[in-house]
Amino acid sequence: MSDTTFDYVIIGAGTAGCLLANRLSKDPANRVLLIEAGRKDDYHWIHIPVGYLYCIGNPRTDWLYSTEPDAGLNGRALRYPRGKTLGGCSSINGMIYMRGQSRDYDGWAQMTGDAGWRWDNCLPYFKKHEDYYQGADELHGAGGEWRVERQRLRWDVLDAFAKAAQEAGVPHTEDFNRGNNEGVGYFQVNQRNGWRWNTAKAFLRPTCYGRPNFEMWTNAHVKRLRVERGANGTRRCTGLEVWTGHEMASVQATREVLLCAGSIGSPQLLQLSGIGPADLLRRHGVDVVHDLPGVGENLQDHLQIRAVFKVQGVQTLNTLANSWHGKARIGLQYLLTRSGPMSMAPSQLGAFTRSSPEHAWPNVEYHVQPLSLDAFGDPLHSFNAFTASVCNLNPTSRGFVRIRSPKFDEAPAIAPNYLSTPEDRQVAADSLRLTRRICAQPALAKYQPQEWRPGVQYQSDEELARLAGDIATTIFHPVGTTKMGRDDDPMAVLDSRLRVRGVSGLRVVDAGAMPTITSGNTNSPTLMMAEKAAEWVLQDAARSGA
Repeated sequence: MSDTTFDYVIIGAGTAGCLLANRLSKDPANRVLLIEAGRKDDYHWIHIPVGYLYCIGNPRTDWLYSTEPDAGLNGRALRYPRGKTLGGCSSINGMIYMRGQSRDYDGWAQMTGDAGWRWDNCLPYFKKHEDYYQGADELHGAGGEWRVERQRLRWDVLDAFAKAAQEAGVPHTEDFNRGNNEGVGYFQVNQRNGWRWNTAKAFLRPTCYGRPNFEMWTNAHVKRLRVERGANGTRRCTGLEVWTGHEMASVQATREVLLCAGSIGSPQLLQLSGIGPADLLRRHGVDVVHDLPGVGENLQDHLQIRAVFKVQGVQTLNTLANSWHGKARIGLQYLLTRSGPMSMAPSQLGAFTRSSPEHAWPNVEYHVQPLSLDAFGDPLHSFNAFTASVCNLNPTSRGFVRIRSPKFDEAPAIAPNYLSTPEDRQVAADSLRLTRRICAQPALAKYQPQEWRPGVQYQSDEELARLAGDIATTIFHPVGTTKMGRDDDPMAVLDSRLRVRGVSGLRVVDAGAMPTITSGNTNSPTLMMAEKAAEWVLQDAARSGA
């Protein structure tokens, strides 16, 4: 490490951190340090799309978190994957490019009192870094760093599911990212020529690596932020302490510290630094620097409920990959053409619709896969089947992230509190019924779908809601734990420019800043937020004359 004083220090080289490093280091006058607790993204399975199977649950690339036993899941605890490598979750996620609904962002504008968060004002920041495979138009950008492509293969069984969904009243769509994502179609993905396109490739290599004013530390775990008090009682974040693997280093930030450690890591580090609910901090022997009760609260996530249907007369990945010659063919196809099952995102087909007619907008999302298994990481079933996984896009359940001790290397308590409201339990029951209704449509009849899991014996609201608690799992979209909000919101951690309330020189730029979860996959909305934040950081520096 050549220096320990920088203008900007970015904690977390994940989705937001990589973009911020790119934008802030563009000016050679800005000295920028990017700190990542994980390794470089040189593990080959990161870059092969199907490699998520070998990255999730792998200590080389995953924080290996677990949730607390959850009453809504009938006492179950879940594995809770989070990326721990350059690119963060963009290196291990499902690669789906999804912005959400325009109403998500219009709602943020109301909750923050800042019209800049309206959909029309966010759209340019989605487009700024986008490289859309069909070129630029009024909704998409081209020539940016973030590659968006169409899927490289289709499946007969998924085509039939799409037609069945249309027969059930879900319209066809070619583009989920137009501000109204209602419809059924194949997902767009963040890939380039059959390879995963993570944010490290997009924003760090080769651009940042060639800049003399940019420095990056990997395998470096931040212990705490350093906050100094002014004579008039003000607080300013001036740096941090970081464990480099062999020593504790002190880093100075002359302008800003940008916390991009994600919806789990960012509230944890704030709490460890004395910024958070005072009672929690005192309970764990942490000196209270700033009593900010919303830090770690408001956790929201999408909970997926998987249904497996056996089929006849059509091949799925189950039987294609269950023989040595099938595996060899799959490997050869990818080697020669960068296509086939090894180029697959975890889910290929998607649908956004209403779980029941009284909903005024699409409130559930389907991820449909030409495969089935008992649980993530288990072997594929030996019979042909598909999986229709459905999640509630706008859950009303709220959970928390809280430190267990003052130790920086101890995982926090993560409690999503899934299915803890009557509304969420009703959507769970209704969405399982909707899955059955789609699969009973004529378009799928030729494949004779039979519900194998969860089983047709579950019918009543109470049975289906309890069943959801038995079988549902995270879809890896935690948000909201450092939410932005109005000045009069006592639980708002950030202002609408993502600055920590009551502490100058410190912002949180990640999915934790979302006051409510977006209606879809959360990776690309996080990038949009980082794009806006980069602009604000530079604007504030210019105003201050720094």
